[in-house]
Order: sequence, then structure tokens, then C-alpha cells
Amino acid sequence: MADPHGVLFVCLGNICRSPLAEAIFIHRARERRALDRFDVDSAGTGHWHVGGPADPRSIAVGAKNGIAVTSIARQVDPDTDFERFATILAMDQSNEATLLEWGAPRGNVRLMREFDPSLAGAERHRLDVPDPYHGGADGFDKVFAMLDAACLGLLDQLLRGPLA
Repeated sequence: MADPHGVLFVCLGNICRSPLAEAIFIHRARERRALDRFDVDSAGTGHWHVGGPADPRSIAVGAKNGIAVTSIARQVDPDTDFERFATILAMDQSNEATLLEWGAPRGNVRLMREFDPSLAGAERHRLDVPDPYHGGADGFDKVFAMLDAACLGLLDQLLRGPLA
């Protein structure tokens, strides 16, 4: 069997969006009996929450949907992450710009919602996953729905073969 395909989810602090996306992707890949085909992780462009758990609201929305959000926050490590992960999913255009500024290969970095089939052909500004950190629980529900749709689309594409 080939080496697992590296998939890294990236947001700002690695406590809301990216750990939730990581947990959803792992859950969906496990449902399809394909988890062993992937090396999955999440990270943030910022360092503020390194070593801590996901935001309690991310954990709660995951649990409400039958998904355990267990990752521990870490910051992107350009020295290792850009080689380890062939697919790097930025939650928004700001995260994408930071990753590219830090030297991530352009062909490996994509916006998370590019993989939501309902957004095919959408303008780039519509592809951002909004940061729910400063809002209430309903924002986390909305982000969960966005991430679930995008994770399903991403998984479908990766199971068909490498991203173009």
C-alpha cells in the first residue's frame, strides 16, 4: 500500500474551525473504511492556543453530531508540514495568504470550501469559512454544516485520486 495522503486543515488559532474539520474528515473517512489512506492533522497560523484543547463550542457541536473533537492545538511548522502534507486546506483567504507567504507549495494549498459541491464555480470570497470564535453556538452549527459538506466533497475527490 502507498504512503497515506497527508491532509492538513488550517485556521488561525487551531481551536475552532480546523480541529472541527479534522474531526469531521476523520469521521467521514472512517465511515467509508478509508481512514488508513490518510495522514490527517490540523494546525493554526497563530501560536496563542498551542497545547490546549479545541474550543468547548467546537467540541460541543461535534458531540451533538456524533463526532469527537480531540485534537490539541499546534502551530503550522513550515519546516515539516509543507513536506508531510500534500493537501493543505485553509479555512479562509487570510490563512491561505499566510501559508503561501510562509512557503507552502501553491499547488498544495486550497480553500476548504472549494470542495463543497454546492459552491462549484462560486466567487472566492464565498469560499471562506467564517471564524465563529467571537459569536454564539449558532455560529458553530453553521460552520459545522459548511465543514461537513466540504469534507464530504474533499473525501470524494481524494478517493478518486490526487487533486489537480
